Amino acid sequence: MVENLRALAADGIWATGMMSGTSLDGVDVALLRSDGEQIFEFGPTAYRPYSADEQVLLRTGLGLWHDAPTLPSIAKLIEAAHLSALDGLPRAQLIGFHGQTLAHDPGGRGTHQAGDGAALARAIGLPVVWDFRSNDVQMGGQGAPLAPFFHFACTKYLGLTGPTVFLNLGGVGNITWVDPSYAAPDHPQAILAFDTGPANAPMNDIMQRYFNQPYDANGDLAARGQVDKACVADFVQHDFFAKAPPKSLDRDSFVTFRDALHTLDPNDALATATEAAALAVAKGLLHCPITPQNVILCGGGRRNMHLRSRLKAHIQSRIVDCDDLGLNGDMLEAQAFAFLAIRSLRGLALSSPQTTAVPTPCHGGKISFP
Repeated sequence: MVENLRALAADGIWATGMMSGTSLDGVDVALLRSDGEQIFEFGPTAYRPYSADEQVLLRTGLGLWHDAPTLPSIAKLIEAAHLSALDGLPRAQLIGFHGQTLAHDPGGRGTHQAGDGAALARAIGLPVVWDFRSNDVQMGGQGAPLAPFFHFACTKYLGLTGPTVFLNLGGVGNITWVDPSYAAPDHPQAILAFDTGPANAPMNDIMQRYFNQPYDANGDLAARGQVDKACVADFVQHDFFAKAPPKSLDRDSFVTFRDALHTLDPNDALATATEAAALAVAKGLLHCPITPQNVILCGGGRRNMHLRSRLKAHIQSRIVDCDDLGLNGDMLEAQAFAFLAIRSLRGLALSSPQTTAVPTPCHGGKISFP
């Protein structure tokens, strides 16, 4: 069966990617037709939110590893939610199932995405590719980010010819620098991917602490505040910015900056956090081999108009919303795992030294059949 499907995949097949992020808000599902190298067509998408009770259970799993006694009930929820997320969508030929990240410790215990792809394959009746990150970590990589090879394919799909950056503004900012003149993403000079610094996380923490809201809609409150220049000056001296990529950090790497924000008026804290996020991106772009012609905004932060205005103040490259190019900014990660599932099926690399710092281009993913 695998050889037949692999042969079909060389000409392009439909795959469904499923992604549940660390925000624990729900499951994104997206179809894509590809051979794992080119994107031929984007298909329908769907979203299955987690209920409040489901989110509570999932949060109890954060930090758990494979041997935790409460894991089976959490994994069962994850599998059921992903199965129901497929309702009403066309049937694909392959499933890419990321699972739910509960723990990630490269160089230590490894990485843990809960959810059994084999159980899902039996329930769906289709082959499922899963456990995308473990092999990269075992080979000495960070196991993340895994979207850059998909970003490379997106530049080809869009017909972009010059160096381009995908800027994902999530809790942490990260960029994928792409030179689409190269034929494949695992060429040593085709891609560079790394974290830029804090993005939405400090702003969202302030909003939750002082306003009981999840985020600053459009950046309206930040736009009313005053930037604390001393706080920003300390922020940009952090040694992370001088470190050569690829590099990564977690949500709480800038603890001193976070604590300083909480001494400010809330609106001023939001303004300061926004300015810092924009400057972090500007500093990150200095590490790119060639200044990008375009910076394509992805992630929830692309909707923050004040953050976008501060980015424009600090960046010379053209800034464009991914949605304005015909991409679906809410579904890029789900689409990425559909794409990576096809690459995994075909035995193509999912990561490289320039994306996860793995020593050599690395294959990944397990394939389970019904």
